[in-house]
Amino acid sequence: MRDVSGLIKAYDVRGVVPDELDEDLAGDIGRCFGALIAPAAAVVIGHDMRETGEGLAAAFAHGLMERGIDVIRIGLASTDQLYFASGKLDIPGAMFTASHNPAKYNGIKMCYAGAKPVGQDSGLNQIKEWISTGTVPTVLGGLPLEVVPLYFELDGTFP
Repeated sequence: MRDVSGLIKAYDVRGVVPDELDEDLAGDIGRCFGALIAPAAAVVIGHDMRETGEGLAAAFAHGLMERGIDVIRIGLASTDQLYFASGKLDIPGAMFTASHNPAKYNGIKMCYAGAKPVGQDSGLNQIKEWISTGTVPTVLGGLPLEVVPLYFELDGTFP
């Protein structure tokens, strides 16, 4: 569980990297965004020139793929290029940028298919709630269980 109330703004997620926004949180946001847009089959992802963009975008993509969602990475792009791709492909999208903020910041602008923005009233509050309460994987959602996470992280070395 994480307090993300200071990171989730009216129309995006934005904070200082890695103190407030890191790759673990980007992955969590990706998983939550995947739940929000279900049953979408794919998401387009881009990032600006900030040094932290590539790693955050990769972590977000990994979170989506854990939900079974395909990812189309367009790499270095402007926000309007990402919105064009979302509209042209008619799939949701995520742009890693902190706009005019200094280099120590980064953020995520998300949109539904057709480049329809995700804001507080159209999904960001839901993402904030899921991250703040530690939402369990969807496969267990809705069942009358008390889940005690044990070995939730995959380890290909099979310790």
